[in-house]
Amino acid sequence: MSITIRIQRTVGQGDRSFSLDVDIHTEARRIALFGPSGSGKTLTVQAVAGLLRPDSGHIAVGDRVLFCSEKKILVSPQQRRLAYLLQDYGLFPHLTVAQNICYGLRRSWLNPSRKFLPESAKRWVQAFELEAVLHNYPAEISGGQKQRTALARALAVEPELLILDEPLAALDVHLRRKMRVELRELQQQLDIPSIIITHDPDDAVVLADEVYRIRQGSIEGCCSPTALQAESEQQLAQEEVA
Repeated sequence: MSITIRIQRTVGQGDRSFSLDVDIHTEARRIALFGPSGSGKTLTVQAVAGLLRPDSGHIAVGDRVLFCSEKKILVSPQQRRLAYLLQDYGLFPHLTVAQNICYGLRRSWLNPSRKFLPESAKRWVQAFELEAVLHNYPAEISGGQKQRTALARALAVEPELLILDEPLAALDVHLRRKMRVELRELQQQLDIPSIIITHDPDDAVVLADEVYRIRQGSIEGCCSPTALQAESEQQLAQEEVA
């Protein structure tokens, strides 16, 4: 399934303006937007998710056109069938794990039942081993369990694209390595493409098939995870010598 992101958008005014000019077309199942903070990674995926409207351009996932300024197509966020995992996971603190997971399964369901768990949610509860914490609140579970809960909620709606926005940034080093492996295994199991945005080369190497470097709002180039790993190891060696 191809992914096309060709968009332009200017945010702010005057000296404080930021121009986004992204051009990506790929057949890869897993891609990474890799770059420093403020490079335009989050703005790009917000445009894909429908949370930011580009000034012009074209966004498509497979045969589905989500945005096209020329043809005046603008699919609403709710109809894009995307799963968007935020860096802070976006869990509702007043809802249990079960309620958080089921939140997106019914429109206008402001307070999901504590007991009812649809089959589409049960699948991911079992896959992520969340049965023991279903009735706990986010403040009562670990960082890894919070991430699994957010992933279960995202996947329960059966999305056609998974967007991961710095999904490991909030975790400590040990848990980050563990969850990186789990995410890779999940990507291999799912039959949907994914976009990850990260500033960590290790995340991009493990979780992507193609890496797009982004800086100051533009794509600077594309490389393989192997090439990025070699570059990262070279930089690390140079820093150790210095």
